[in-house]
Amino acid sequence: QVQLVESGGGLVQAGGSLRLSCTARARTFSSYAMGWFRQAPGKERDVVAAISWSGGSTLYADAVKGRFAISRDVAKNTVYLQMNSLKPEDTAVYYCAAKYSSGRTTFRERYEYDYWGQGTQVTVSS
Repeated sequence: QVQLVESGGGLVQAGGSLRLSCTARARTFSSYAMGWFRQAPGKERDVVAAISWSGGSTLYADAVKGRFAISRDVAKNTVYLQMNSLKPEDTAVYYCAAKYSSGRTTFRERYEYDYWGQGTQVTVSS
């Protein structure tokens, strides 16, 4: 069982930055691949970024490449999403997700993940 708690959301002006954190309560956090998803009103929940259990593999949605960076600190049981050059279209609820995996694979689809956080709101004003 894994419990995920996100933090770091808020209101920021376009062009600004935020860093989201997701802390996992799990016995062996290093055995989990992680992902960040987002969902805007009336839209599907889509992947933003994902990282393998080792941290050696990452993937990004095209819309955030070059602006967002995902990382993890196994010692702190935490995964981060650094968001720079934010745009109004980045406004959404951001969710952290975990999937049991000991490989180098990253996972893009919602159905592939086993555990979800409660979400944190990110609002970017123009």
